[in-house]
Amino acid sequence: MPSKPVRREADGSLAIDLWFRREGAFEADASLRLTPAEAETLHAQLCYALDDDTAALVSPAGSLPDCRKSILTTRRQV
Repeated sequence: MPSKPVRREADGSLAIDLWFRREGAFEADASLRLTPAEAETLHAQLCYALDDDTAALVSPAGSLPDCRKSILTTRRQV
């Protein structure tokens, strides 16, 4: 998949470019637009999925996984 950064739109939403493939061949592309709250929910659900846990649809903020911590501590210094 081509690499494009997530970007913040003028209205405050976050845009994620997606490339759809079917049987290995490019099918279409689209831009997924999320509010900051929707992006946080997606982030939390992805953290659960990456940890092989069941993602809760709505979780209290205190029980959300902190998957940013390991990324920040393992980043290489440039």
